Amino acid sequence: MDSIDKLARILRESKNTVFFGGAGMSTESGVPDFRSANGIYSKRLHQEFRPEEMASHSFFVNHTEAFFEFYREHRIFRNIQPNAGHKALAELERRGILKAVVTQNIDGLHQLAGSKTVYELHGTILKWPCIRCGRIYPVEYVLREENKPVPYCEDCGGIVKPGVVLYEEGLDSEVVENAVQAIRQADTLIVGGTSLVVYPAAGLIDYFHGRHLILINKTETKADARAELVIRDAIGEVLSAAVAKI
Repeated sequence: MDSIDKLARILRESKNTVFFGGAGMSTESGVPDFRSANGIYSKRLHQEFRPEEMASHSFFVNHTEAFFEFYREHRIFRNIQPNAGHKALAELERRGILKAVVTQNIDGLHQLAGSKTVYELHGTILKWPCIRCGRIYPVEYVLREENKPVPYCEDCGGIVKPGVVLYEEGLDSEVVENAVQAIRQADTLIVGGTSLVVYPAAGLIDYFHGRHLILINKTETKADARAELVIRDAIGEVLSAAVAKI
């Protein structure tokens, strides 16, 4: 039995599958990842600061205009669409096999593909709250010329900040608790497109005590030895091929 057939069999027999994904989930949609050879963190985007610094809370506070320039240029992805992997997961949810998606991504592609239960550990780039009054603005608001370089709230004049978790900020406790509960209750956990090096998110798989741990990633991860099935291939192709065989 090849790996796709085995994955399809596991999913067919599963009563409670959860997917936990990272940046590799969206690369097939044209969204760049972070830590690969061609990822964002490998590029020199600014003469003085590294990309990791520019995505931090302290950079937002101390270099506000440069922060927003960085986000507009490198973290807002226009005209991207869900890939075959996003659509396969949405189909698994429709069939009652997949109970939740836990994602480290901020692009909103899972919801765009039709997934309903999505826990976004690092927030979303699609919603921008005012840091003073909390009013939520769509991403289009910060792209308007009149709202550059720094977008301000129309109601109170506060800065409108991306609804994502920046470096130096903590994860939302309610989102984390929901993700932990979903993983704890799963009989099958599919981990895909993540190097499992970013904590605390990477530590969530330690809450899984179900039957089937499946790793789909192009490179090795620290959890490979624990997995029942490891597939080193494009995640969209793998998931869509497996769903077609269920």
